[in-house]
Amino acid sequence: MSVIDLVIRGGLVCDGTGSEPYEADIAISGDRIVEIGKVTARGRDEIDATGRIVTPGFIDLHTHYDGQAIWSERLVPSSQHGVTTAILGNCGVGFAPCRASDRERLIGVMEGVEDIPEVVMTEGLPWDWETFPDYLDALDRRRRDIDVAAYVPHSALRVYVMGERGAARESATPVDMEKMQTLVRGAMDAGAIGFATSRQFIHRTCDGEMIPSFDAAEEELRLLVAAMGEDRGAFQIVLDVPHGSWTDELHMLRRVMGSSGRTAMFTLGQGTSNPNDWREALAIVHEANAEGRSIRAQVFPRPIGIIVGLNLSANPFMDRPSYKQLPQDLAARVAALRDPAVRARILAEAPAGGMTPLQAMSNDFERMFPMADTPDYEPRMEDSVASRARRQGVSPQELAYDLLLEDDGHAMLYVAIGNYGQGTLDPIREMMLDEATVVGLGDGGAHYGMVCDASFPTFMLTHWVRDRAENRLPLPWVVKALTRDPALAVGLHDRGTIAPGMKADLNVIDLDRIRLPKPTVKHDLPAGGRRITQDAEGYCATIVSGVPIQRDGIATGLLPGRLVRGGAQRARQVA
Repeated sequence: MSVIDLVIRGGLVCDGTGSEPYEADIAISGDRIVEIGKVTARGRDEIDATGRIVTPGFIDLHTHYDGQAIWSERLVPSSQHGVTTAILGNCGVGFAPCRASDRERLIGVMEGVEDIPEVVMTEGLPWDWETFPDYLDALDRRRRDIDVAAYVPHSALRVYVMGERGAARESATPVDMEKMQTLVRGAMDAGAIGFATSRQFIHRTCDGEMIPSFDAAEEELRLLVAAMGEDRGAFQIVLDVPHGSWTDELHMLRRVMGSSGRTAMFTLGQGTSNPNDWREALAIVHEANAEGRSIRAQVFPRPIGIIVGLNLSANPFMDRPSYKQLPQDLAARVAALRDPAVRARILAEAPAGGMTPLQAMSNDFERMFPMADTPDYEPRMEDSVASRARRQGVSPQELAYDLLLEDDGHAMLYVAIGNYGQGTLDPIREMMLDEATVVGLGDGGAHYGMVCDASFPTFMLTHWVRDRAENRLPLPWVVKALTRDPALAVGLHDRGTIAPGMKADLNVIDLDRIRLPKPTVKHDLPAGGRRITQDAEGYCATIVSGVPIQRDGIATGLLPGRLVRGGAQRARQVA
């Protein structure tokens, strides 16, 4: 046997296939698993996994680390939660292809859609690329903790080919479409994992305009999906629901995919106004898949939530005229907000407008909850700000105002804008268990001042496996949902399971000790930009390509993460 670099001893192996866990040692040489069982040889390094579970590395299909993967060596918080592969370019937004004259425009798209401050991107992006293959090469040159793969983003592609016409959402001409198809083929040849777009009406630029891909013609989508090639790549799309209907949007998706067997993935969640319409969506998907298509719904395993606070990107009072006049410094702002006269004035004022659609959702007091030191992501509806206000005989605005002043203005309130239409996660459980769905949507690298959902793998292990009072999910099923299922969805066949010859991406986890603490705010982005992050407890080790990137929650400083190229490039890379 070749030299054994690392042995993980005595762990309970949850191999990602859904099979029952078993106790075994795992031997790793280079970046591959070489032996599972009773390993008698000593490794150059060893990890005692007694009493711990050992899983494949987790795969997050929906992230926006397109910028952070360039300017940072660590893709936190995802890598702190066991993620070893992250897929970029979702929602059709990104930074390539891009001419120098369009950089500001693409920054505006990302600032509006994904709540990444302009100054962070201006400071952090070196722009040492123009084409999408150039961007992949730039990703390939950077050292980082985990692996990344990337979709070709539709909005960037439209602007690159059509310029101002593309940004203004004019119809693509036959010449435009031919150029875009050629670029998609070239990107796939260079290693793109697929093609991504968005038709979602809340996806706006920093100026409030619809993004370039918003109402692209069905024929444009069909031709660009076809350009990926028949047997390679996944198509990711955010459909225009609830602005449109699931019936219209999914039948459109069926036509776009044609008779192709390539995978299409769309975002599915439970709405508030019609909390059962997801059933209609899945019924259409089942129909399509029975006809030979491969359509998967990406679902998020807890409420889709916005975190609001006085030092974050959203709070219910940010569009009140008197609030807008307060000092930018948090301590000074808190001092002013504690003045009874200021409080009365702000609470009496009507909103002046100016919120993005996502920020406006921060006013849902019926689904707004205080965040404790250990957040409850399935809270009781009677604990909402609105319910508590009714019991106290005050308005929900008054109660929210006072709650936000706690902890010297660092208090956070959690607004469940989706997946909580009936005040329970039971519908999400049903969605996750459906054969046509896959778990994802961590959104890491985006919504820095409003959302911190990249911690969802840890939530899966704590809430769904260990802590929920009833209707928990089996550990083998949850591990498979975090590993093998997303790997196969995007054609990553060398990871996602623990077996000889597979890539050595692994987690060693103390299931009894794993915990999600309350999110915190850090100012560690380029130009001192702010982001919400969330740590994890209980990860004994996370290993990428056979190299431990963290032990007991502490980063080792080792950076084995690489760009994963799709298609023919990937075949050559693996060989």
